[in-house]
Amino acid sequence: MSAPELASQALANHISGPYTREHVLTYTLLDSMDLNQPHATVNSRALRSTETVYARLKQQILDNRYPPGAQILESEVAAELSASRTPVREAFVRLQQDGLLEIVPRHGVRISALSPGDMREIYEVLMSLEPTAVELLAARRPDRAELAGLVDSCDAMEAALEGEPDLQAWAAADEAFHLNLAKLCGNRRLAAMIMQVWDQAHRARMFTLSLRPLPLQSTAEHRAVVEAILAGDVEHAREIYHAHRKRGGRELTTIIERHGIQRL
Repeated sequence: MSAPELASQALANHISGPYTREHVLTYTLLDSMDLNQPHATVNSRALRSTETVYARLKQQILDNRYPPGAQILESEVAAELSASRTPVREAFVRLQQDGLLEIVPRHGVRISALSPGDMREIYEVLMSLEPTAVELLAARRPDRAELAGLVDSCDAMEAALEGEPDLQAWAAADEAFHLNLAKLCGNRRLAAMIMQVWDQAHRARMFTLSLRPLPLQSTAEHRAVVEAILAGDVEHAREIYHAHRKRGGRELTTIIERHGIQRL
């Protein structure tokens, strides 16, 4: 199986259910809905409509379809997505809460840009949250079957670096790893916070992908985290992950500063 296929498998087979990037932030709301109530059908339809617009618009922002600083109108998005303006307006509010855009009264929305200082803050938050997710997961002593998604992601990252490196496939597998880690920690609120901050850094990671050293060390660190979790070594798993995230943040901010990148 090729590296891109392995990465796609890691995303498709093991990133499902309430903790996918598009759905994790609304899981608590969905979970709390009483579908036996008369209003539930109408409300759930409205929620699905808003959720669809939110997910599609969010992906367009993350894929740089709307670049940092771009200004877009509610009516334009509604026409493009063949949606009414109400779910678009609600999606704008959620995306502003995610830190991906800013609502400008009477002028639509402006896609948020990140500065080097923003990236430092984002990685400081990730260094605080993600090691806790690793600790919670390791403390449960999961078996290899439960960690199949993480193992698949490690396999895909290693395959992507064999021969002619495929950095896009590597990045997809890396994202699958972190999505799975958030999903498996067992704490929905922690998972939601991690993925919200992770999304804010997505464009910067992709923009600097070709500027970074070949991610051999990062790949090895992912594998080491999985092995520590499987061994039930909670403290070691947390330490490895904290060092991994700290090194990655330092590497990214150094590249941004070295190349004089002021906005991402």
